[in-house]
Amino acid sequence: MGGFIVRRILVFISLVAMVSMLLVGCGASTTTSEKQGGPVWSRIEQAKVMKVAFEGTYPPFNYQNEQKQFAGFDVDISNEIAKRLGVKAEFIATPWEGLIGGLQADKFDIVIAQMSITEERKKSVDFTDPYVNTGGVLITRQDTNDINKLEDIKDKKVGVGGGTTFEKVARSVQGADVRTYKSAGEYFTDLQNKRLDVIINDSMVAAYRIKQNNLPLKTSTTFVSKDLIGMAAKQGNGDFVEKVNKALAEIKQDGTYEQLFIKWFGVKPVTE
Repeated sequence: MGGFIVRRILVFISLVAMVSMLLVGCGASTTTSEKQGGPVWSRIEQAKVMKVAFEGTYPPFNYQNEQKQFAGFDVDISNEIAKRLGVKAEFIATPWEGLIGGLQADKFDIVIAQMSITEERKKSVDFTDPYVNTGGVLITRQDTNDINKLEDIKDKKVGVGGGTTFEKVARSVQGADVRTYKSAGEYFTDLQNKRLDVIINDSMVAAYRIKQNNLPLKTSTTFVSKDLIGMAAKQGNGDFVEKVNKALAEIKQDGTYEQLFIKWFGVKPVTE
């Protein structure tokens, strides 16, 4: 009788051991799969083409030039990323509202379209490291020297777009005389004509407008609000995101990124 019980115990222990081995095996398989990543990089590597989506109507970031070719900061960055991955970039113009859906449906491999990294979007896509650090800056006339940081706008006439995040930033300073506008062109003009002391806008948009129109204006060297821009990939493709991040780091380290930024915006990128 005792021998029978011992045999039952030994059989039970053996079964437990077998189940444990199976579970470990399943866990190892999952881990290996995660390391291998998803299908996006395999598809790119096989085709030697990385399909990049953006609106294609948003200068100076992505738009069609007079030769009907895509141009802009995002285009140059995309080409640099692709080159360092050993493939070519192919551009697909897509309405903004269709970018994330198209990515999830494998219509393209990556979105490089000035997309802000937000917690809400992280639920739908995976972001690379930020390829643009942007945000609001103070814009003044060249001869203005007493407005360099946000608290300096107290008792100043401040122009902003109505309903924008920049209006919220301006109104956070007690005593600022905040004036709202429907278009950026209007408050840029009022600043030049001395009807305003300072305006607040996105650093890259401001730099491009100043450069293109040779305006006698300057921007602050630090942000008054920040916005991180990333490249979006389909979730579950960590290997691809990792490769893009590596290429982006190389572009920043060897000076290519700064050169492209100056090419399109006429100034070095703001980093603080």
